[in-house]
Amino acid sequence: MTHAIPVDDFAPDKAAIAAVIIGVTAFAVAQGLTYPLISLVLEHRNVSPSLIGFNAGCFAAGLATATFAVGWLSRLVRGDRLIVAGLVGCALSLSVFASFDNFWIWCIARFCLGVCVSLIFMLSEAWLNTACPDRLRGRISGLYGAGMCGGFAAGPLAIPLFGTEQGFAFALLAVYVACVAFLTVILSRRARTQPEQAVSGALFKFIRSAPILIGMVAAFAFADIAAISAMPVYFVRLGYSEAFAAVSVTVLALPTALAQPVVGWFLDKTSRSGVAVCSGCLAGLSFIAIPFLQSQAAILIAFGIMGAASFSLYTCALTILGERYAGDTLVAGSAAFALAYAVGSAAGSTTVGAAMDIYSPAAGPIAAGSVVLAFTAWFVVSLLRQRLHRSR
Repeated sequence: MTHAIPVDDFAPDKAAIAAVIIGVTAFAVAQGLTYPLISLVLEHRNVSPSLIGFNAGCFAAGLATATFAVGWLSRLVRGDRLIVAGLVGCALSLSVFASFDNFWIWCIARFCLGVCVSLIFMLSEAWLNTACPDRLRGRISGLYGAGMCGGFAAGPLAIPLFGTEQGFAFALLAVYVACVAFLTVILSRRARTQPEQAVSGALFKFIRSAPILIGMVAAFAFADIAAISAMPVYFVRLGYSEAFAAVSVTVLALPTALAQPVVGWFLDKTSRSGVAVCSGCLAGLSFIAIPFLQSQAAILIAFGIMGAASFSLYTCALTILGERYAGDTLVAGSAAFALAYAVGSAAGSTTVGAAMDIYSPAAGPIAAGSVVLAFTAWFVVSLLRQRLHRSR
């Protein structure tokens, strides 16, 4: 991780930061509801875990597709307008889930949802890092992470309220996201900054220059999607109720939301690489511990720790991105993050689903934890190599 760029201190663009946090919270509410709800509905319809994982993979494919189009789109349309377009597209995709029952139509809608949220994801990150000074970067990234995790926590609460049999939860969420799009328009008009345009070829240049940051996001995505997509199925197969499976996602996200401002403080005051390594170790070990726990309370505690630790990897990566890069490279970095998230999430949903199919339900969380620990070991080795290279 090189290319450190000094940035002059300036007053944060509060309107832009508010627009970004509100928009990404809406994206998170949508994802927090759709991942467990779609998995539970398909499980109720006797769809295999492998096909459930394939459906989740359609979302990841949409994420990946948008990363290759964001540079072209950002040169045609202003960044804040693209964010609004992404929110409107999310609302339309959610309305499809409320209106149709066909599995393959759901796969197409899931793909479109992935494209739209990827645009929100990439441009919001770039805008956030443009709108805040480095002295506040960790703490503002923590607030951004808290908004995202709070959305993840709120989304699944619709399942116990409205159940899994009707499409009302999807329809209600579509209306909410559409309202957030309108609010984002109002805030963006008051903002002093805009997301930068991406330059041609910058995506792959960034991936080559920052492999550790890409690895952090991929590890987070693997753990995140395994938790919110495959783990509800894991709980149902062990005999827990659908309500417990849905609540587990909220328990996963709520401590994560509360922890991110604290993580942001540590990122501003201590070693950012050290925070990332500790987060990866804690996330992997918590995942592996879940099959060996007996009480529901202990499982939920481990689940909450795992969620807070795994999301901290993303908060670390976002903070270091803004610290070391600037200008149009921020959009390239955000696109690379979205691509890493797509690859990691596709691998997480399919790998854990296949492990549960081939071996046993317990193989799912063990496989997820092992992969996260392997990523963390690679982080440590890469950081040590960098330090040795600098000392010569």
